Amino acid sequence: MRRNLRLAALVALWVLFAGPRADAYIGPGAGFAFAGSAFIIVGTIALAFSTILLWPLKLIWRLIVTGNPYKHAQVKRVVILGLDGMDPGLTQKFMREDKLPNFKRLAEKGVFRPLATSYPSMSPVAWSSFSTGVDPSRHNIYDFLTRDPCSYMPMLSSTDIGNAKKVLNIGKYVIPMEKPKIKLLQKSQAFWKLLGEKHIFSTIQRVPITFPPVKFKGLLLSGMCVPDLQGSQGTFSFFSTRTSESGQAAFTGGEQTVLRRKGNVIRSRIMGPGNSMVKDGGFMTIPFTLTIDDAAGTARFEIDGIKKPVTLKVGEYSEWLELTFKPGMGIKVHGIARLYVTSLSPDVNVYMTPIHIDPENPAMPISHPGAYAVYLAKKLGKFATLGLAEDTWALNERVIDEKAFYEQALLICDERIAMFKDALTKTRKGLVTCVFDTTDRVQHMFYRYLDPTHPANEGKDTEQWKDAIPSVYQRMDALLGEIWEDVVEDEDTALIVMSDHGFTNFRRGVNLNSWLRDEGYLVLKDDKHVGGDWFEDVDWSRTKAFSLGLTGMFINRKGRERSGIVTEGPQYQALKVELIEKLRELRDPQTGEKAILDVFAAEDFFDGPYRFDAPDLLVGYDGGYRNSWECATGSVTEETFTDNTRSWSGDHCVDPRIVPGIFFSNRPITSTEPNIVDMAPSVMRLFGHGPAPYMVGKPIYAEPGDTAEVTGAFDPRILSQSGSAPGARIFPEGTNTSAASGVKAGVPASKENGS
Repeated sequence: MRRNLRLAALVALWVLFAGPRADAYIGPGAGFAFAGSAFIIVGTIALAFSTILLWPLKLIWRLIVTGNPYKHAQVKRVVILGLDGMDPGLTQKFMREDKLPNFKRLAEKGVFRPLATSYPSMSPVAWSSFSTGVDPSRHNIYDFLTRDPCSYMPMLSSTDIGNAKKVLNIGKYVIPMEKPKIKLLQKSQAFWKLLGEKHIFSTIQRVPITFPPVKFKGLLLSGMCVPDLQGSQGTFSFFSTRTSESGQAAFTGGEQTVLRRKGNVIRSRIMGPGNSMVKDGGFMTIPFTLTIDDAAGTARFEIDGIKKPVTLKVGEYSEWLELTFKPGMGIKVHGIARLYVTSLSPDVNVYMTPIHIDPENPAMPISHPGAYAVYLAKKLGKFATLGLAEDTWALNERVIDEKAFYEQALLICDERIAMFKDALTKTRKGLVTCVFDTTDRVQHMFYRYLDPTHPANEGKDTEQWKDAIPSVYQRMDALLGEIWEDVVEDEDTALIVMSDHGFTNFRRGVNLNSWLRDEGYLVLKDDKHVGGDWFEDVDWSRTKAFSLGLTGMFINRKGRERSGIVTEGPQYQALKVELIEKLRELRDPQTGEKAILDVFAAEDFFDGPYRFDAPDLLVGYDGGYRNSWECATGSVTEETFTDNTRSWSGDHCVDPRIVPGIFFSNRPITSTEPNIVDMAPSVMRLFGHGPAPYMVGKPIYAEPGDTAEVTGAFDPRILSQSGSAPGARIFPEGTNTSAASGVKAGVPASKENGS
């Protein structure tokens, strides 16, 4: 037995140290193997010394072989400040109210325009178009989710994660004998990889759809779609002494734990990832003791593995806490989380953020090189690594309130500011790109404060946080002021401030699956009228179409879907036309207004090699409408239209012409209608290189010697209000967030009228 354990330990060490840190990842929520950061640090130090010693030789060789990579560059440095979801209409409004003096100054010095976004208008799609310079039919990201045509079950569209197939079974242990599968599903190439091949260095921080990181000549910290330690996109924990009549947890969502109080002491445990190293190992846990001091109004946490107790008052966040899980054989899996006490009386309620991957001891690849995340954590302190770091779902479920959410968002924002400034200091030549999510998340959760009649306002505060959105815009304006002298005034630096999309109201949810049922295109088993998540009750032998995700509708095509019944050719084409015509006339029974501005057939709209992987139809909602929460998860509800009563009250998964992003630059441009796909080729031009032949976008900066005439702030009158339902949008003094001129973002000009 001892010999077997020794052999198992040797095998485990080989798995952990024989390859890159990506090997440590086992699977989402399935357990992790882990190599300590000390090994990474030692390797990094050795690499640094070798780099210093070889640098003169490498420089001479590069000058001989490649020459000066900046020989034809217009600037030495390009800085891209990405502000996810920042809206041009609201930006104009706040600029006129003198709330954004630095953005106003930048518009006067350079240029400010709406930035046409992607089709569909959501972050994973738009940022993929930003990084590659191509439309979705060329990078193959159409939504957060897609469906597996073999099972109709949801799949993460950006990343494929799987366990190691070859394992060694020794006693109760299951030892992986090969690298686990972690693959980025986004197609094409990021433009910073192309720059790296031309010996132009880049520092890329938190750009969405960069997990797992792809190797290139530069530094990268992954963003949206980095999972938590359980392998999910963000599972919070909530501990409460309050129970329902059945004795179960009284709240929904997240990982719920009922607390049993004995006097002033509570003993419980933190639930971690599943332990796949042990057969039937269940979930790894960490015990803790909670002691209530009623007189002081505090809660003291003694957590196994953390030497110093943590004492918190109500409404106070802890620092990042290091949580160490032990699957066995001396292996440790590291995560970090924050605690927040929401109440101590009459019930004890404690919220814990999702367990983030510890950047100092990353259990799976979150940066390139692997040491970059370790470096940032060592220098700046622990930071959020989860792709969707701001816990919107905890606020949606009312487990935390607006104060707790807003403070969490600002804590994460401050972490991002520190790493962005570090990148600016360290990268004096080349590309610096950092994306901030704060603007997006706060608008999602506080948009109802802009609309007094919003259904989500019922029973909630409508005054205390009415300035949350302008305050976040002002925080970004302050950041612009802090970097002004170093970046904006530097003649050798080109600055781009941009967002991937804007925002609009989300008052009413539309369940397209319920509409398909009522129209006879979707049929449930046993003549049921409602069906559960993930198409639980759908009869595929009689179903012609279904909806999953936030804008897509799929046709149940024979030969593509497992149980497809719609044949290719005339039947398929006729069904597409029929659905499009009916959806364009879909009206809200509450108002009589049309809910959908337009519907596009993907195969007609796109012409790239991955157009057949798209949803068959892309639904462009009018402002105020979106796929309902239930429709997004493939369920069928009683009604097609329902009020959106969740705190998540603003959105952008609508017709993209309603929600363009912003574009600011300290340099003039050649286009009055820049597009998000133009960003990659434009940066390539600034560095003296033409766009890749496959890129759809066009450079918006002039060639050296030519004149770029587009400067200043845009005229808000170019924004159209066509198709607006009464009360559907918030318009700042006669303008709104509709896109200029109806350009279809991310689509070649020849395809503009394709559908």
